[in-house]
Amino acid sequence: MIGFVLTGHGNFSLGLKSAVDMVAGDTPAFKAVPFDGTSTDTYAADLRAAISELHEECDGVVVFCDLLGGTPFNQAMLASQVFNNVEVVAGVNLPMLIELIVMRGAYATAEDTAEAAVTVGQAGVTHKKLEPMGDDEDDEM
Repeated sequence: MIGFVLTGHGNFSLGLKSAVDMVAGDTPAFKAVPFDGTSTDTYAADLRAAISELHEECDGVVVFCDLLGGTPFNQAMLASQVFNNVEVVAGVNLPMLIELIVMRGAYATAEDTAEAAVTVGQAGVTHKKLEPMGDDEDDEM
């Protein structure tokens, strides 16, 4: 199994994990590590500890970050250099996580999981529009 670490600014990771739990149920090997903006050193240590814990019990780890280039992403990239089979994905969204949880066993490596995350995450972003109901005369009221 590939472990998941979810991180981001403020309560982003906690909120997104709460949504994942609501939709998919309790998910094993899935940790949220929020960055509150106060201490980068403490945050970096917390993130490395979460990765390390999952790295010991899983076949690999994917760290999902909210934003490319932000502190959570930068610290995840630094941490990924310390461990083998750890990948970092920026731009995480709920459809991405739900799909990966449902299909978790289908991906053999952290790299395969990260590549699938990008594909699924992009497909989860869409624009839909409903056409107005009724005839145009009713719309003028």
